[in-house]
Amino acid sequence: MKAGLPIGIGVGIAIGVALGLALDNLALGLALGVAIGAGSGVAMMGAGAAAEKNKKRDRATDGGDGGIVPIGSSSKGSKSEGSDDSDGSSDGDGGGGDGGGGGD
Repeated sequence: MKAGLPIGIGVGIAIGVALGLALDNLALGLALGVAIGAGSGVAMMGAGAAAEKNKKRDRATDGGDGGIVPIGSSSKGSKSEGSDDSDGSSDGDGGGGDGGGGGD
């Protein structure tokens, strides 16, 4: 959403006018309304930008030529040495210690 700040300030002013009339101090209500509205408007702008960024990333990974490789994966089909198989078994290179217990 590109209009996050104006919408936030508009809603904030409306809430501020109501608050100012209820408290019989319109100046304080307007000031609080503008501050709250600006803060929520900036938050809406940030959320909208993050959503658009995610949409662009999702469009880039849906089909296409496969140019983007997600972090943690390889562009090659082979596995790295010491990795676990997909069935949950290990290849035995994981280390682990001597297996001995405590004692007296």
